[in-house]
Amino acid sequence: MNTLSLPAALRHMRFGTIAVVGDVILDRYLEGEVNRLSPEAPVPVLSEGRERARPGGAANVALNAAALGCQVRLVGLVGDDTPGRQLAALLAGARLPGTVSCAGLVVEGSYRTVVKTRVLAGRQQIVRIDEENPPPPFGAPRSSALHEAVRQALRGADVIVCSDYAKGVLGDDILALVMKEAQQARVPVIADPKRANLSAYAGAALLTPNQAELRQAVGMDSLESDSDIAEAALQASLQFGGDVLLTRSGAGMSLWRRDGTLRHAHSVPSEVYDVSGAGDTVIASMAAFLSGGLAMDDAMQLANIAAGLVVGKLGTASVSLAEIMAAFSQGQRVGMGRVPALGPVICHGLDERARHRLALWRQAGERIVFTNGCFDLLHPGHLKLLAEAATVGDRLVVGLNSNDSVARLKGKGRPIQDEKARAAMLAAMRGVDMVVVFGEDTPEGLIRALKPDVLVKGDDYREEDIVGADFVKSQGGLVVRVPVLPGQSTSNLASRAGSTQG
Repeated sequence: MNTLSLPAALRHMRFGTIAVVGDVILDRYLEGEVNRLSPEAPVPVLSEGRERARPGGAANVALNAAALGCQVRLVGLVGDDTPGRQLAALLAGARLPGTVSCAGLVVEGSYRTVVKTRVLAGRQQIVRIDEENPPPPFGAPRSSALHEAVRQALRGADVIVCSDYAKGVLGDDILALVMKEAQQARVPVIADPKRANLSAYAGAALLTPNQAELRQAVGMDSLESDSDIAEAALQASLQFGGDVLLTRSGAGMSLWRRDGTLRHAHSVPSEVYDVSGAGDTVIASMAAFLSGGLAMDDAMQLANIAAGLVVGKLGTASVSLAEIMAAFSQGQRVGMGRVPALGPVICHGLDERARHRLALWRQAGERIVFTNGCFDLLHPGHLKLLAEAATVGDRLVVGLNSNDSVARLKGKGRPIQDEKARAAMLAAMRGVDMVVVFGEDTPEGLIRALKPDVLVKGDDYREEDIVGADFVKSQGGLVVRVPVLPGQSTSNLASRAGSTQG
């Protein structure tokens, strides 16, 4: 979907049904002030002001998705205890655009509801106290009641989320059941992984690890460069078979697809109060927007905005669709404005540098225009085509036939100038932001990889004869035919030059 149409798409979006399976947690907060140290030990003394509680873990994922408008079915374990009943009451009492069904919360007498208590002095977290269960025996299956709750929740779901906090709910048997049911129903699974071996999530369409989790899974020390991220994501994908959305804290996030593409969403600087629950917001937002029909790239951009908003709130929290839309609009006016000129890119195929530049432009909401040709001897017809192409969008990418490609298309003696010279002349033209040399006879493959918002050709082509026109229109893009200057061509110039020399 064209990024520029996102606000309109959001206003009319109909969110689907999401099944969230995982570790539900009760998040408690003890808030007060610290004015002195204890005389008993060098620790702060908290004057307690208030106590509050909120659903956490998989329950927070469910609330985040419901806050955007999804119908959510939550599956997890709680104990027959006060925290379990408090968690169920909080979920039942939530007033959100969507709903959270707690029919899948299984009560087990031998299970202790997981509680995380955070002690806060103002906005500063002093300590966290965790109450949880001992790890279950390795490979021990969960109860038949939990298995049945999973089956019921997955029926008719549009997207399935596995929220793994390593508290024991997503054991091998539950993960295998989720993947089997999802595969049979052809429903995508998104998982927030906590295992070092990602093969347990085999069958998931997307994993959302943070940097530490991805490094641990693939045994890499650094994920700083694009090549590092792409290599790590590839190694991770080989373990489970899907795409990878790497969350990078203040640097935003990066989406690696199995076709080898890598796209970034850069965070807008803001005051960060609390990162707890930010991963829940990311996976819930991705699931919600995918359930509403958005493409993966667009869903990532919006999930990145949602994560930036939620870290500005204290404790586990959710964000509304209205907040995301407002932030998106503000970002286009300020934070996501036109990327400063960095000089034209010349590349053979969409290499790493080209993909990074394209990601920056798309993050800024800029419209990408594509045109192509041999451009052997530049003439006024070429100049007119390029000048007009540059006016119908923000960034102009020119596809340039390689030497071998020109020779096959034009015959003996062509090209007159090699691809290096032709690319340099194009890059020197005002309005040209990128020149991509391709070796095929047509730019069809390049157009599909680039996914331009506008495709430009001369009006000596009928639209139905323009290579890539159907694909661009199917992606919501435009096809523009520019009037050509009669009699202007490299062949005519070469012919006249030959006659003069003779």
